[in-house]
Amino acid sequence: MAGQGGSSAGGRGVVISDNWPGYSLDLFTYPQHYYGDLEYVLIPHGIIVDRTERLAKDIMQDIGDNDIVVLCVLKGGYKFCADLVEHIKNLSRNSERFISMKVDFVRLKSYHNDQSMQEMQIVGGDDLSKLTGKHQAGSMTESTLSLSLVVRRDSRLRQ
Repeated sequence: MAGQGGSSAGGRGVVISDNWPGYSLDLFTYPQHYYGDLEYVLIPHGIIVDRTERLAKDIMQDIGDNDIVVLCVLKGGYKFCADLVEHIKNLSRNSERFISMKVDFVRLKSYHNDQSMQEMQIVGGDDLSKLTGKHQAGSMTESTLSLSLVVRRDSRLRQ
């Protein structure tokens, strides 16, 4: 399949090159209200589901006997986060160990009245200082990277 290959993260992952033309729409069914708006499919839903499940397995393996605190970046990350949490729950149910999990939500705010602010703000989250020094598992998605940078800069996390 074009677009597949290794990644720098241990040879795992799906790499989509800049010149990948995508899959023909003829290969898929999709809602009629998208007709005329779509040209091709870059990543089929099944691949996304498979990679999310694999990420859940990797997280379960990485955390050992530790509890999980999932920090979901709203609004764009909600569906992915919900799917990932569901996969982790299923793996925990079907394994020999129970993993305790807490989910919290934050929003990243970098604009105020259409003006870019110097620093990004974290809106929400119970007490993010509890996350200071905790092990992080999972991949570095754009949201994770953004949140990691914000977590390091947010005064609520400094001791």
